[in-house]
Amino acid sequence: QVQLVESGGGLVQVGGSLRLSCAVSGRTISNFAMGWFRQAPGKEREFVGAINWSGDTHYTESVKGRFAISRDNAKNTVYLQMNKLEPEDTAVYNCAAGGRFRRAPMTISDFDYRGQGTRVTVSS
Repeated sequence: QVQLVESGGGLVQVGGSLRLSCAVSGRTISNFAMGWFRQAPGKEREFVGAINWSGDTHYTESVKGRFAISRDNAKNTVYLQMNKLEPEDTAVYNCAAGGRFRRAPMTISDFDYRGQGTRVTVSS
């Protein structure tokens, strides 16, 4: 059984940073594309970015230059480094695994597995 567990969320002030982690168990992620999504209160889920097995990344426009996805296959973990956080980044962030990477917005249904999410709140 594949499980994804996100961690690292919390309350941060505008301009601050957080690093989210997504630990995967039950299967190695070395060949997986991995994605991050977020859902703000009252809004639809939004694609944040994705990383393929070789480290290529793609991001939604609103986070380019501020967010970075990385992976540590030895730890079976993917990270989302978030810098220069804005109130609009407030959301529940989910990671997803097993998708087919493409340099275009992806949906969570493109992936085989997803986690429960971790909440990020950016205060102004």
